[in-house]
Amino acid sequence: MSETEARLARLEAQLQALQDHVAVCQVIARYGPQADTADTHERGLKVGTLWAEDGVYELAEGWAGQGPDGIAGLLDNDVHRALVRDGAAHIPSSPHVTLDGDRATAVNYSRVYKHVDGAFVVWRVSVNHWTLARTDDGWKVLRRVNRLLDGSDEARAVLRTIDQAA
Repeated sequence: MSETEARLARLEAQLQALQDHVAVCQVIARYGPQADTADTHERGLKVGTLWAEDGVYELAEGWAGQGPDGIAGLLDNDVHRALVRDGAAHIPSSPHVTLDGDRATAVNYSRVYKHVDGAFVVWRVSVNHWTLARTDDGWKVLRRVNRLLDGSDEARAVLRTIDQAA
């Protein structure tokens, strides 16, 4: 391989890594707006489409959903609909992304703001560990683990996964 061919191959690999990084960030960024629509299954709750067919979303409170319908079902309940109806926003931080071929992991914070008496208050703050895979339909979530930042060892363990992935 010539020097020019080697350089071109390195540039192509770097470009692919950048495209993959952006695509993973976009999947994570889509969660909040989709969760905040509170659309029911009848109207096509889209948040589940971020996950692979066998993907899992494990919430801090011990709730879990599997597959697009199961994950959409986590948000198709009276508590979540009331939260969104009264005014809420699911806001992610920028994720720390680690790419490994067709797999990726990401760790980020998430905050949920709730509208109360004309003001927005932070309702919950969590840390998330995402595992994603490249599929024929783009990047999909295989697993999301969400833990409240309440001082628990579980939350700190999720934060430590950044060092393990780096």
